[in-house]
Amino acid sequence: MGGLAKGIAVIRAFRRAHPAPTLSDIARNAAIPAATARRCLLTLEELGYVTRHGRSFLLRPKVLELGAAYLDSMDIEHLTKTHLEELARKTGDSAAMSVLDGDDIVYVARASVRTLLRLEAHVGSRFPAHATSMGRVLLAGLSPERLQRYFDTATLEALTDRTVRDPGELRSLIEDCRRCGYAAVADELAYGVVALAVPVLDQSGRVVAALNSSSHSGKTTRAKLVRGRLGMLRQLSRQISADLRAIPGLSLSAQV
Repeated sequence: MGGLAKGIAVIRAFRRAHPAPTLSDIARNAAIPAATARRCLLTLEELGYVTRHGRSFLLRPKVLELGAAYLDSMDIEHLTKTHLEELARKTGDSAAMSVLDGDDIVYVARASVRTLLRLEAHVGSRFPAHATSMGRVLLAGLSPERLQRYFDTATLEALTDRTVRDPGELRSLIEDCRRCGYAAVADELAYGVVALAVPVLDQSGRVVAALNSSSHSGKTTRAKLVRGRLGMLRQLSRQISADLRAIPGLSLSAQV
């Protein structure tokens, strides 16, 4: 099934910062020969997942069907409506749940009554784990071996001048998160964004997802967020954790 793996690599080669790459760009991002990338693109184009504009290629909306199958299997609508929307209403801000995928977090559910300036996430959004509250919670749930692999391969990019990039400092923050059971960040992913996150556990106590509440750093601080919302988040996490028996796909998403 090497061809399937290469086709998935081609889809993943599209980047937010460069949404219309050329064949050479795609081959380089997917780490495959240009001829192989071209064959994959032709097949994806025929299937309706890719289109071309001159020398550039673009993903088509049909690609969303791939992610929709995962979200449908998790009954994500139930989680969003009964849990996250309630939290968003109580706080007047946004609430989200994510899982770890490689070095990034991926949003699998989100609800909001307020739009954050300079950053608007949605289901399927990906962000570097090191710069997010949910990412640090998920990293804290990894085994020592898996966490070491993360530090061996991850690029700790500076997204703002507040982003923690030093591996030693990040390790310390992850240890703090493991010890106290939550993580809070401000202005690290984007200026103006402050967020608090707690883990979501499966039946065996493994961290399988992260739950957060976020606001604008001009409206509140990390300390105030912790004081005002940690209890709500932990209660909601327990409710979601209790629901995991009905969502087996999520319990398989933890990276150990």
